[in-house]
Formats: sequence, structure tokens, C-alpha cells
Amino acid sequence: MKLQISVIGSSEATPEAMRLAEEVGRELAKRGVTVVTGGLTGVMEAACKGAKEAGGTTIGILPSSDPGEANPYVDIPICTGIGYARNVIVVRSGRAVIAIAGAFGTLSEIAHALSDGIPVIGLNTWSFSQNGMGSREIILAHDPADAVEKALEAALVREKALPASRGAG
Repeated sequence: MKLQISVIGSSEATPEAMRLAEEVGRELAKRGVTVVTGGLTGVMEAACKGAKEAGGTTIGILPSSDPGEANPYVDIPICTGIGYARNVIVVRSGRAVIAIAGAFGTLSEIAHALSDGIPVIGLNTWSFSQNGMGSREIILAHDPADAVEKALEAALVREKALPASRGAG
């Protein structure tokens, strides 16, 4: 089965976030990775666009029951009809997550991923502190290529640690 990496970020993204997401999608596709997003606009659309331009496959986990809501670069729209609760499915569908910029929806996806032990690579995204101390839960990346390399490395480490009866993703 092909490796899947989730790319998360805001649907109302800045031009810089869009550029980063498109490059991340392209880099993932060049490495044969299936790109999973929330399937809508902004960072999600840019990551899918980059992946498609490089010949990759994209999956969009949609909040609604309407496949027509998917951005034009989604190959496989998955309609959930569960609104933002689909964020859990988005992050659990990848062996690692790349977070690019993002608003509160992205923050919730980061939290779901980290609480489930899914590695999160951050590219100009949220940072955390706990009890006044900086947290290193998110693996920071310097640029899109670095984010993809770190995601692949983390995904492979996670893959080796999972039991043989593991699920898809």
C-alpha cells in the first residue's frame, strides 16, 4: 500500500502558505506518497494542486455529504457529513502530518494527531508551551523539502513501531 501523509492548514490561507503547501504537495508526490487533506480550499487545495502537477494521488476528507465541495485537485473525495469532526479522520489517515500555517481547525487537527501519537511536522504553524515551558511536540521544518523529509522519516519510524495488524494510512 502507498504511504499516505496528511497535509493540514487553513482554508483561508495567505499567498505564502499557499506557495508552501503547493511545494509540499509536489515534493510528496515526487516521492510516491498519497496526499490526504480536508479536501477544501486554501492550504488543502494548494497541496492537492502541487501533488497533481507532479503526477500524484490526492484524497479529500470532506466535512459534508457533497463530493462537489472538493477542490478540483482531489482524486478521491470522501464524504463524511460530520463537519469538523472529520478532522480526526484527516489526521488518522496519514502516517504523519504536515501542518502549514493554519487557524483553529488546524490547531484541533494538530491536537488530535499529537494525542494519537501521530508525528506532526510544522511549517510556519502553531507552537506550544505547557506550564510556561516550550514544547517540542511539533517537529519544526525550515522549508517544504525539509518538511517532507522529516515527515517521511517520522512516518517510517511510526510504521516500524505499529503492530502487524495495523490499519490503512
